[in-house]
Amino acid sequence: MAGRLEGKVAVITGAGSGIGAATATLFCREGAKIVAVDISGKQAEVATRLGPNCIPFHADVSEGKEVQAMLEKAVSAFGRLDILYNNASILGRMRRSGEYSEEDFDEVWAVNGRSGFLGIRYAIPIMLKYGGGSIISTSSMAAVVAFKKEIAYCAAKAAVCMMTKVAAVEYAAQGIRVNAILPGAIKTGMTDGIDQLALKVVGQATPMGRMAEASEVANLALFLASDESSFITGSTILVDGGYTSI
Repeated sequence: MAGRLEGKVAVITGAGSGIGAATATLFCREGAKIVAVDISGKQAEVATRLGPNCIPFHADVSEGKEVQAMLEKAVSAFGRLDILYNNASILGRMRRSGEYSEEDFDEVWAVNGRSGFLGIRYAIPIMLKYGGGSIISTSSMAAVVAFKKEIAYCAAKAAVCMMTKVAAVEYAAQGIRVNAILPGAIKTGMTDGIDQLALKVVGQATPMGRMAEASEVANLALFLASDESSFITGSTILVDGGYTSI
């Protein structure tokens, strides 16, 4: 039986760990060919584990030329581009708004906000050549709920949601779907940088009473990447265990 992504080519950023690595694993299992992108070097370990249908690519996703290069790699290696998952993200420094430096804000915006724009900007012309595609971005429940000391993170993740909606309405008629996933508290390497007591409090405040696994986000990414979600675009979908419903 063919996989849900059989014959499709995907680029996944932040693929060296966490949600990105879990998504790469799932996409490969479902038949996709993948360019696993990261800046850490861990993308090579992921690609080795997944085999010849996954190739690693080193890129700084806040740089336009490097984003173009990673997308062009998908075409040169596998012949097309069907899926882009803008997933790379950083937490950045945690400071109150009146103490947050311009440099720290710019760093978070570059990876969490600007990179989302660059992915959308340069994937769309390529996807149009192949009849359409699916662009997915990782936002956060921090796009809709304020968290202290995270002004840059919250702002960038909120921007991802609006970029998603704008691109979705612009290209819906041309076969390109654009959606965003808004995870809540997730067990990934990035959460190691958060105060663990505060993180525990968030988990306890979640109606489901726990943090999510990276695979639970990857499952939604698979649905949005597949033809099963063919009438879904411009959506910002929470995976937060009910946290924002309180």
